[in-house]
Amino acid sequence: MHYLAAVSLIWAFSFGLIGTYLPSVDSYFIASIRLGLAALLFLAFFRPTKVPQGQYLKLVGCGAIQFGLMYVCYIKAFSYLPSHLVALFSVMTPVYVVLIHDLRQKRCSARHLMAASLSVAGAAIIKAKSGTSETLWIGFGLMQIAGLAFAFGQVYYRDWKTQYQQVKDHHVFALLYIGGVSFALMVSSYQTDWKAIEVSSQQWLTLLYLGFIASGLCFFLWNKGATLSSPGALGAFNNVVIPLAMAVSLFVFGEIDHIESTQLIRLILGGGLIFTAVYLAEKVDSHRAKSAEST
Repeated sequence: MHYLAAVSLIWAFSFGLIGTYLPSVDSYFIASIRLGLAALLFLAFFRPTKVPQGQYLKLVGCGAIQFGLMYVCYIKAFSYLPSHLVALFSVMTPVYVVLIHDLRQKRCSARHLMAASLSVAGAAIIKAKSGTSETLWIGFGLMQIAGLAFAFGQVYYRDWKTQYQQVKDHHVFALLYIGGVSFALMVSSYQTDWKAIEVSSQQWLTLLYLGFIASGLCFFLWNKGATLSSPGALGAFNNVVIPLAMAVSLFVFGEIDHIESTQLIRLILGGGLIFTAVYLAEKVDSHRAKSAEST
């Protein structure tokens, strides 16, 4: 679990960095550059002969969903939300992790559906600063798609690694990033005017950090940690980064200075409801774990 804890601390700063230094840069360009740098980092460790027969496309597809689809939606959400709300609206990812694991195991819990409904109610309480209800819900929807994509990739890779335990993670992980950057570039080719892109030196430094460290190194460590954790523990750790990221965005990057008292109250109330949703979902997993131990 120390892999997951270390990554959570690093990721806490990513939300504020994107919201502060990259708001004017095309979101699909950011996703493509981050994943391209991550793929470049792990190409040095890639060992094609170590990939089990017939598994190339499965790993590329996993990366396209977990990293490509997730990043396209996640970074686009910054166009509609301040970074502390982007962090808050990713709070349902732990529920999605366990829910997807349940579906893959052909079981489901009504409490998970209740948790998802509560999270929507929590989002309804929150009003984004200088934003409309429409922008709030677009941002919220984008973050739920991102959460589902990231959750699916974690669970899929964890199950895949259980089947191929002899394979070392760093020998194959470049395939996931190749899938991710391929998806991001496909979307960017239709949505981005690359000739109009202007990036300052400070923004390039931010992109290099996000690409090599927050994406390249941290996603590898996160998925490696996922293979060593139970679905319940993995889901819980998906939530550790949320209060850390919100605190960093509000107090380190100064977003607290732009929030009125009524908005802060709504943020607290809505956030509390969303965290209650996650608590209810985790109660299901705790009960299951105790039942499994007693049988």
